[in-house]
Amino acid sequence: MILSIHGEVVAAHGRQYRVALADGTTVLAFPRGKKSEIACGDRVDVTPGGDGQAVIDAILPRQSLLYRSDEFRRKLIAANVTQIVFVVAVEPGFSDELLTRCLVAAEDQDLRLLIVLNKCDLQDRIAPARALLAPFTQLGYSVLELSAQSSAEALRPQLSGQTSVLVGQSGMGKSTLINALIPGAAAATREISAALDSGKHTTTHATLYRFDADSALIDSPGLQELGLHHLDIGAIEQGFVEFRPFLGHCRFRNCRHEREPDCALRAAVADGHIHPRRFEAFRTLRAQSE
Repeated sequence: MILSIHGEVVAAHGRQYRVALADGTTVLAFPRGKKSEIACGDRVDVTPGGDGQAVIDAILPRQSLLYRSDEFRRKLIAANVTQIVFVVAVEPGFSDELLTRCLVAAEDQDLRLLIVLNKCDLQDRIAPARALLAPFTQLGYSVLELSAQSSAEALRPQLSGQTSVLVGQSGMGKSTLINALIPGAAAATREISAALDSGKHTTTHATLYRFDADSALIDSPGLQELGLHHLDIGAIEQGFVEFRPFLGHCRFRNCRHEREPDCALRAAVADGHIHPRRFEAFRTLRAQSE
């Protein structure tokens, strides 16, 4: 009788997964049934078969799950992460609204979030990028400035003891960071891509690289949007950390923070305690959650 053994999903693409086993080998694994809700970083039980393949029998309890959703479906990004590393660059321009959404997702899952400002060797472009990030640094979120081409090692101490997922729009330099931090990562990605038949895109699937027993980094595909349709209005409000002192102080318990009299949030915006762009991002998120 073949018994299930534990493994960790180190690459996910469609219904195909690479699972690393305790002995250091990997197997190509497939879920039982037609529906697949497995993410890179999941810990799973697998039953080995022939030709280096296996069947995934069960997903072990998760510490966290990061995913995006709209009103029709959801797409898993990574499981069991403790930290999101959100990569932006001084060029091309980046979306602060996408960063806000990622922060809300991080707060909902109680994850640390580190913002990496890449391509800082372009000195004349740094000031506008810093200005766009100012509302976030004022809230206490950490920003690490570096150039993936020359100073990627500055990120390594921030990854120690964490299972991090690297998130950002395409073109921000995530792949350059990965290749600088993990020698051989490009070759490993090509090997996994061939095994999963995932095409020739730069990153079409999430891939986990383990530094040691306590530290790992998941590279995710470029993210152009992050739908949070799965979060209710209360979770969205709590995801804006600067809102918390004012929540529950509106005149009406079910205040929508629109035109209601004595709205504590709108008063906080007027008094400079909440940045207008953050408040507008909240209103957009709330409208999409309804």
